[in-house]
Amino acid sequence: MAELKRDLGPWAATSLVVGTVIGTGVFLKTAVMARSGGSAPWVLAAWLVGGLLSFAGALTYAELGARFPQTGGEYVYLREGYGRRTGYLYAFTRFWITTPASIAAYAIGTTTFLGRVFELHGIAAKLLGVGLIAAITAINCGRIVIGGGVQTVLTIMKVVMIVGLAVGALVFARAGDFGRLSAAGGGWPGWSAFGAMVLAALWAYSGFQYLSLTAGEIRDPERTLPRAIIFGMLAVLGIYGLVNLAYFYALPFSEVAGSSSVGQATAATFLGGGAQIVLALAMTISTLSAMNGCILMGARLPYAVSKDGLAPALLSRISARTNVPVPALIVQGVVGSIYALGGGFDQLTDAVVIVTWVFFMLNAVSVLRLRTKSPPTGYRLPGFPIVPLVFVALAILLIANSMWTAPGPAALGAGMTALAAVIYQVRYARSRG
Repeated sequence: MAELKRDLGPWAATSLVVGTVIGTGVFLKTAVMARSGGSAPWVLAAWLVGGLLSFAGALTYAELGARFPQTGGEYVYLREGYGRRTGYLYAFTRFWITTPASIAAYAIGTTTFLGRVFELHGIAAKLLGVGLIAAITAINCGRIVIGGGVQTVLTIMKVVMIVGLAVGALVFARAGDFGRLSAAGGGWPGWSAFGAMVLAALWAYSGFQYLSLTAGEIRDPERTLPRAIIFGMLAVLGIYGLVNLAYFYALPFSEVAGSSSVGQATAATFLGGGAQIVLALAMTISTLSAMNGCILMGARLPYAVSKDGLAPALLSRISARTNVPVPALIVQGVVGSIYALGGGFDQLTDAVVIVTWVFFMLNAVSVLRLRTKSPPTGYRLPGFPIVPLVFVALAILLIANSMWTAPGPAALGAGMTALAAVIYQVRYARSRG
């Protein structure tokens, strides 16, 4: 019987973290945040808060990943911490909302970037997005070392181009001014606005949790998984800080806030007319890398849930030729394509972040619960229990603010979770799988 193979090494694992986290957000969300924040310092502060919150989550997931190095990641953590009902609620919303919506958002982001160069609009852009989803899904139907190798190459290219953008702007931008980084602007934007800014930043930081889904295919996962998550997120924090400093150094605040592509506007300050093509290439590589990681890792969740008898058996079938869950990959790609045809970028990303952070919070609480049962045998979360407690408190504030500022996406997430609860009660509550 075909099984998953432990073919992912440390470099591929770390590149999956960096490559999946760095996608569209670093290019698109700063302008959205600037319109809410009113000044560069508050935008940078929101990026910092979002980064610290995400890093606290990454530390938490590192302990959980070392404790449960099994395919399925968060589903396994929630199942072990609360029972299989909670695991199922997470898996249902992840499979039907967060993963396919993330894939769709990457597709929309890619076609948005390419559209500025090739004038792609309307149905042509949507069909290109669906085609990209299909192509990357097909790549990942091969052995995992192929998808992991593609991820490593795309991540290296992406990091080089993004860091090059930041350094180029800081060194060569015409009329650059560090004084813009401390301009007071409109003062404190208010808690709701600041919370919305942090929500936007969190989309750019999301993705580190996906690596845990592939724990069953990582070599020496008790050591490799925590290190890949921690070092990968440290790299992301550094890159995002550098890029955002470059944006506000190179451009007046009003241009950042009014830009539809702040990365392109920044590149134009030192590349001139060639900025559009260069940035379209950089952004395309960035989003394709994130999409590849999301598709590769996301399909491992329905595989794990199906193995537990909580999803159709088809989703746990492994290809005898490539040792990957091909049916789960195909179904995931189809759902993502439907989202890409119908959704808007910001609406999709808001829905992803709100639903994701509810379960982030529950996983942080599960660390506290599991520590009362038995101590971890490998990696230990530093700052325990302060780090998870602070993480939980901030996550509750973020979720509450998001429900106030983005009621539509919040309602979508709540509705899908309620539907999952009904399905579980009717179909699976009395079975033990």
